[in-house]
Amino acid sequence: MRLVVIFIAFFFNIYFSVSQTRMQNYESITTGAQQIDVYLPKLINKKVAIVTNASGVIGNKHIVDTLLKHKVKIVKIFGPEHGFRGTADAGEKVKSGKDALTNITVVSLYGSHKKPTKEDLKGVDVVLYDIQDVGVRFYTYISTMTYVMEACAENKKELIILDRPNPNGFYIDGPVMTDKYKSFLGMHNVPLVYGMTCGEYAQMVNGEGWMKNKVSCKLTVIPLKNYKRDCFIKGLPVSPSPNITNDTAIVLYPTLGLFEGTIVSLGRGTKLPFQYIGYPTNNTGNYKFSFTPQSSAITKKPKYQDTLCYGYNMGNQILLWLDIKKIGIELVNEFYTNSSNKEKFFDKNFNYHSGNDELQQQIVSGISAKDIRASWKPEINKFKEIRKKYLIYQDF
Repeated sequence: MRLVVIFIAFFFNIYFSVSQTRMQNYESITTGAQQIDVYLPKLINKKVAIVTNASGVIGNKHIVDTLLKHKVKIVKIFGPEHGFRGTADAGEKVKSGKDALTNITVVSLYGSHKKPTKEDLKGVDVVLYDIQDVGVRFYTYISTMTYVMEACAENKKELIILDRPNPNGFYIDGPVMTDKYKSFLGMHNVPLVYGMTCGEYAQMVNGEGWMKNKVSCKLTVIPLKNYKRDCFIKGLPVSPSPNITNDTAIVLYPTLGLFEGTIVSLGRGTKLPFQYIGYPTNNTGNYKFSFTPQSSAITKKPKYQDTLCYGYNMGNQILLWLDIKKIGIELVNEFYTNSSNKEKFFDKNFNYHSGNDELQQQIVSGISAKDIRASWKPEINKFKEIRKKYLIYQDF
């Protein structure tokens, strides 16, 4: 009963925080990519490589198509996790090759080839980066960006980042990454939610010497216009990745992404991934909602495929949202406490998502969400002092 009360209180607080959260329509912002007149002169008579995916749009056209119409010579496209066209499943190997629509060489920056090589950048004069992020440390696009920066520094190539808004940029929360768990899911000592755009983040990586051998790349950021950091940015024109399909999934992602390293399904293989959560043996009286993951074009082999799972439809639970302004540790605590197989609840990936081994220990020990959050504050405060040196837009 106590857990149910805690859970209700958690979402009660979310409901009331909704009214306190400002929201901004994506359409009211001018992205870096849209400011063609600003960066086009830097591309004239240059051989250009671009790091982008399906989210790299200007209006209703992909940036690659737009730049080609402006006679920009794009010689290579680099695609992050999920591929250039954004159709690959999470963790799925993406092959390099030719883009069917443009016949431009596409190089995958995922799997064993995360960083552009000297050969990849041969003949390239300047690199563009244009990807929509969601502002969470284990969302791998900022890791791809770091490797691209490093490659540009080592091969003396200029990097131009076309900034895009961070929909979860209105708060900072979560454990700060420790060195032991640095990986592609988190390369830097930052909180799980860090409150910066990719352009700001890149300036921080450059300025703090966070790349291999402390190299620094020639970096230009084309900043946003009319961006309000204290707002949730709603209505992204393209899903940032195949399973993050709407505003609700975006705002839930910082919390639900923590379940990646657990026995819990995040609804991949359903109509609402990162909103449905549950698992087969979770059929206690507390969980009335159920769903069955199925193979799809986006998720070919979802966890618990064709098996009934019990849990929550989080989109309904938070009463159509928006703003928790904190990681929902209460939810992780609840699922762990209600699990009938606590020994197998976490797997080795949980610590890589959380960024340390302390959070798992705290949850297992029954430490309250309030006390867990309090334990994050000292390191978050240190990060804020670093972060503020690189902000382009007014802070919240």
